[in-house]
Amino acid sequence: MEFQLTDEQKQLREEVRRFADDEIRPVATEYDVAEEYPHEVMEKAGDMGLLAPHVPVEYGGVGYSSLENAILTEELFAADPGIGLCVSSAGFGAEALMRFGTEAQKERVLPEVTAGDAVMGSAISEPQAGSDVTSVATRAEKREARSDGTAEKREARSDGTAEKREAQGASERNGSTAEKDGDEWVINGSKMWITNGTVADYFVVVCETDPEIADRYSGYSQILVEGDRDGLTRDKITGKLGIRASDTAELRFDDVRVPEENLIGQRGMGFLQLMQFFDETRTAVAAQGVGIARGAAERALAYAEEREQFGRPISDFQAIKHKLAEMHTNTEAARWLTYRSAWAVDNESGDLTALASMAKEFASRVAVDVADEAVQVHGGAGFVNDHDVERLYRDAKITQIYEGTTEIQKNIISRELLDEGI
Repeated sequence: MEFQLTDEQKQLREEVRRFADDEIRPVATEYDVAEEYPHEVMEKAGDMGLLAPHVPVEYGGVGYSSLENAILTEELFAADPGIGLCVSSAGFGAEALMRFGTEAQKERVLPEVTAGDAVMGSAISEPQAGSDVTSVATRAEKREARSDGTAEKREARSDGTAEKREAQGASERNGSTAEKDGDEWVINGSKMWITNGTVADYFVVVCETDPEIADRYSGYSQILVEGDRDGLTRDKITGKLGIRASDTAELRFDDVRVPEENLIGQRGMGFLQLMQFFDETRTAVAAQGVGIARGAAERALAYAEEREQFGRPISDFQAIKHKLAEMHTNTEAARWLTYRSAWAVDNESGDLTALASMAKEFASRVAVDVADEAVQVHGGAGFVNDHDVERLYRDAKITQIYEGTTEIQKNIISRELLDEGI
């Protein structure tokens, strides 16, 4: 069994680490305090080829494996999770296009993203739909478009009854709908907690397109929505506990019209499409947790060696030594579990689902615990933003929430153990 990275992977790690140290760490506190999106850093990241590097070469990407993405993600998040998320999320939704999109969709969107000329967002969560994706109520209807570009009125159904859109019902659900009538999709509803919400040029939106289907896992579709479409309102969410440089927003769709060809893959298969990505995205969040833990552990070690009490560095005291030992040991363990999950992604291993949930649950827990201990090692100095550990402490918590909560991961792990075996 090989426990060494390749020379190319080591070089990737060093290059991203230099970029993070030179371009991210010096400005991290500034963007965190201002809660601003780091446009200048993103331009430099685009020049480095760090935006959506998993996209194939033919669409402008690098074609990185899941393991290489984990290496890259760790380095970014060790420097600053907020800006790190901005860089790593620039291609949110690209997976849907890569796997299910048409060639025209791929050629139109992906090269813009990899070049740094556009940002994507994945719009799944809603006010009433978080961990339970099948509660999504955003709906898309199909309608005819007039030659002048406006929608034709639908005066009556073929059975002679008046056709009414259930706008009030959709509003009460705080969800989103997409109707299809002819050659345009019309989307209504809302999305919540959307990363890149106010800065994205393209969204992959999960909508209910066939509400009459009884199967709870069918009837949902993914639709590509351009960020400048009429009827799309985006409100930035501020006051977050952490990852403040990352843009988060609520999206509202009010008769947002997109052409029929913006449907991604087969109609009604959106939920099943989405489920194919969670193992990969959870592995990526595990790598985020490893990065946060490593960043916190390294800062704690450096501070312990320079901070003196009672005439000697606090690293001489056994209590601090034990903290440092546990922090670095747990970080190393989380890294290798994450690498194992990434390997499973790249090799299509049958135990991937269990490994991805294990990696995310463990690495996110380690991130929270190590960041907590890093603040403790710093004492009062760790309670203010003069030191990065205060920010890492706040940033760590999100890894236990998005892409499936800790509780969801434990449900998945136990299910795989009891039903499938590992």
